[in-house]
Amino acid sequence: MKGVAARITRGLTKGSRVDCIDNSGARIIEVIDVLKYHGTHRRYPKGGIADIVVASVKKGKPELKKEVVNAVIVRQKRPYRRPDGMVVSFETNAAVLTDEKGEMRGSVIKGPIAKEAADRWPSIAAASTTIL
Repeated sequence: MKGVAARITRGLTKGSRVDCIDNSGARIIEVIDVLKYHGTHRRYPKGGIADIVVASVKKGKPELKKEVVNAVIVRQKRPYRRPDGMVVSFETNAAVLTDEKGEMRGSVIKGPIAKEAADRWPSIAAASTTIL
């Protein structure tokens, strides 16, 4: 895992439902917590692109339902600004299931992922077909 150069606006809070875009068997996950998030008292934890979150599988294969998993956010609807000044936003929120170290559970990613997530997580970049 590498550091992120840009300060990314965090667009997903605790309770957000996110599409899972790998072939691990999960379809929709719900964010429970954001790892390494240092907030303020009574403030909901928020996560953005390339953040690792703890999530619960809501829809997918029966053996994965209700399982608590780690995931990396690779797309978000909320616009954020890159260091070169370009503002980026995606059509959907999406994540990829991982283990504690950031290694993917699936082998293929459907759709594009953000450049920031690819820079921080090389194993996810290797499985992706399109990086925006």
